[in-house]
Amino acid sequence: MATALLVIDVQQALSCGEYECFDIARVINTINDLSARVRKAGLPVVLIQHEEEGGPFTHQTPGWQLAEGLQTAAGDLRVRKTTGDSFYQTNLQKLLPAQDFERLIICGLQTDYCVNATVRQALKLGYDVVLAADAHSTMDNGTLTAEDIIVEHNKDLAHLTGSVARIDVIPAQDIHF
Repeated sequence: MATALLVIDVQQALSCGEYECFDIARVINTINDLSARVRKAGLPVVLIQHEEEGGPFTHQTPGWQLAEGLQTAAGDLRVRKTTGDSFYQTNLQKLLPAQDFERLIICGLQTDYCVNATVRQALKLGYDVVLAADAHSTMDNGTLTAEDIIVEHNKDLAHLTGSVARIDVIPAQDIHF
């Protein structure tokens, strides 16, 4: 079963300052450990970056850049996106066609936006999904703390199934490929 790792929106704007996600240093370290294991296994790592005009994610601005401390490699694939769904109007499905890549490991930012949308769309497209339970994060939303949002999404996404695919939610260190 061919596997790829999607690292969603681990960008400067979400790793420091006004929009800093919860426990971001630990999350980045967990992503780094996971991506190093994926690369060592010879599997692709896809770095996905959100962009929008006139905000902290404007293309090529400091906030758009990958987060300091996020380890990358020359062979990593890159995808630029403009919506929460990493597949919508991007080249992601061409990079990882479902007939070649049956399983996607997903991590990154933000749990309740881009991670959630991408996990759900991947399932809909027929990919098996492994959500790294401890390698995604978000911010408090005024009603729930970031911790509560993460726990709730891990629980809810673990219960989703598709007619041809599944979602597993497990800690990064327990993900095998």
